[in-house]
Amino acid sequence: MSETSVQTSPAPAAAVGVTAEPGLLQAPRPRSRKTLVRRVLEGLASLKLTVVLLALAIVLVFCGTLAQVYHGIWVVVKVYFRSFYVWIPLQIFFPRDVQLPKIFGIPLGFPFLGGWALGVLLLINLLAARTGILLIHAGLIVLMMSELITGLFAGEGNMPIATGASTNYIERNEHMELAVVEPIDNEKEAVTSVPSSILRKGGLIQNKDLPFDVRVVQYMPNTKDVATPPVGYANPATAGLGTQYLALEQPEGVGVDSDSKYDAPSAYIELKPKDGGASLGVYLISAMIRDAQPVKVGDKTYEMSLRPHRDYKPYSVRLLKFTHSVYPGTDIPKDFRSRVMVTGPGESRETEIYMNTPMRYQGETFYQAGVLGRDEGTILQVVHNPGALLPYIACGMVIVGLVIHFGINLLKFLGLLVARRAAQGGTAT
Repeated sequence: MSETSVQTSPAPAAAVGVTAEPGLLQAPRPRSRKTLVRRVLEGLASLKLTVVLLALAIVLVFCGTLAQVYHGIWVVVKVYFRSFYVWIPLQIFFPRDVQLPKIFGIPLGFPFLGGWALGVLLLINLLAARTGILLIHAGLIVLMMSELITGLFAGEGNMPIATGASTNYIERNEHMELAVVEPIDNEKEAVTSVPSSILRKGGLIQNKDLPFDVRVVQYMPNTKDVATPPVGYANPATAGLGTQYLALEQPEGVGVDSDSKYDAPSAYIELKPKDGGASLGVYLISAMIRDAQPVKVGDKTYEMSLRPHRDYKPYSVRLLKFTHSVYPGTDIPKDFRSRVMVTGPGESRETEIYMNTPMRYQGETFYQAGVLGRDEGTILQVVHNPGALLPYIACGMVIVGLVIHFGINLLKFLGLLVARRAAQGGTAT
């Protein structure tokens, strides 16, 4: 029977000053939670992330610019820049006469971050920064917050006033509405309105405040003009001004090429009694028709029109005098001036509004914007923007931050330069 021998080689000598215990292995130290948090913050504050987000913002602006070939400016602002998500159709990269196919009614395209989503990510990126340019980042944060406040709370509209008359409402031209008015007396009226967004959906519209039901026969998002119907034309209208005029449909306003800042929608609607009786007729309502149309229901007569949405105010503005002058030999405006009397709760004051000199009242700013008719009165643009001062504050913070940041670095550089010259035995001057 053979024997098996096992030989063990001596262990290598331990290094000087190091004590090793046989059979004991050192386990790796666990990564501290502070280190993990620090890495996350450094990743969020990374300049690479800033560059990526700014590149995505450039792409979004580029796509939004191309989209204005197919949509109006305000539609693009809402869909692309004041949203968290946007579906960008590939159609915007092709001419209008090249129609790309759709899949299940959805245009070919790709998802993308909206303006507000990119703003939130940039905000997080700036808040995570731990450098000496914190004030600059704070200024950029204030600038982005101003856009958020503007998008959520700002609004503007027009206040048309005839000379000698008073107005207590602002017209929002970007939001049209079907207004049904019941006159109460010479100073009061009851108004029931249906937004154009509901008219656009079509179908039957019923509401307890409406004196009749409304069935949308045809809705046209934009119309160029109204004209006399040609001979032999099958006119949908059977009552009202629609029997005399025809609304000419055209594509929705796109980009800056449209004749007006806002679209002028029109619609053919059928009015039905609430008791289920005979139809009251099919009417044409249009933003191109400024006059209200009378509609008789029982023993009452209502006034119906498609007009800009009205925001009624607790104050009124009376136009005392309007002055409009042009440069000699041209129709280029030289000066607009409106002398107005503002009457609010417990106060009344008189002031003048002219170009570059607005009136500020109850958080709103009134600018001289245009002429009503043929010098019949004025059109004031009324702007409410609680974040109006924030861009100026942001720019000031950025300027101060840049001065401080570059000033500190300049002092550090001069200190190092002096120390180096002193070390070399030179004399600093």
